Parts: sequence; structure tokens; C-alpha cells
Amino acid sequence: MNQPHKFTIEERVRWGDVDAANIIFYGSYIRFFEIAETELFPAVGMPYGKIFDELDIWLPRVHLECDFHRAARMDDLLEVSVHVGKIGRTSLRLNFEVRRKTEDGTIEKDLMATAHFVLVSTDRKNLKALPVPEELRKSLEPFTQ
Repeated sequence: MNQPHKFTIEERVRWGDVDAANIIFYGSYIRFFEIAETELFPAVGMPYGKIFDELDIWLPRVHLECDFHRAARMDDLLEVSVHVGKIGRTSLRLNFEVRRKTEDGTIEKDLMATAHFVLVSTDRKNLKALPVPEELRKSLEPFTQ
């Protein structure tokens, strides 16, 4: 099976992301994952405005799982990558990887955190599951495993 392309953003760990020990608060990773997800959709021609208004669906998250491998600290520059692990009939799974970028611009091979979200395609009125629109599937193909 081919490796999917990963969509990647960079985000710095800020003062509000850390606890008193200067280590990233676990909830801050959620913000990094959300930024990567939010940037992925417009990059494939599917900004949320189009998904919500033209495809007439919502994509609520129904599951989130995260493993923390190493502690990030304030001012660390993190590379957050996302790809689509699977698109089912009514849901899609987004896989995330976080690595630290070093001062010389290289990316450390060791993972800081890994996670996945499951999003469900729903109607906007009753939040009933609907098939993932074909247009959305095709747009995400380059980043799908």
C-alpha cells in the first residue's frame, strides 16, 4: 500500500500551551490537530464554507484518541502532519503526527504525539449520519491512505 501524502503545518508552543513545569499541557495538542485539520480542507479545495454550505453537511468529531510520546516545551517549533487514514461510508478518520523541528531546521524522527479523530458526515438539521459526499472523498484522495 502506498504511503499517503501528509499535509503539514508548523506551530510554536506558546506560553498558554504550557503548564507550570514549562511542559505542554495535553489539551494544547488538540489545538494543533485542529489547526492542521482546518488547513487541510482548504488545501484540497474543500474549505469548511464549501463543505457546510454547498455539500450541506456537518463533520462533527465523534472520537479522539491521542498518545503522548515525548514532552514538548515552550518555544518548541512543532511540525504537525495529518493524513486521512480511512474514509468509510459515513465517516472519515484523520491521523496526526507531531514532531519537533530543531534549530537547524531539521525534523526530529522521534514522535512527540500521535492521534486520530473520527469525523462523521451528518445532515445539518438533525445530525443524522449521511454518506460522505463523493466530491469530498475525491478531494481528499491525495492525503488518503
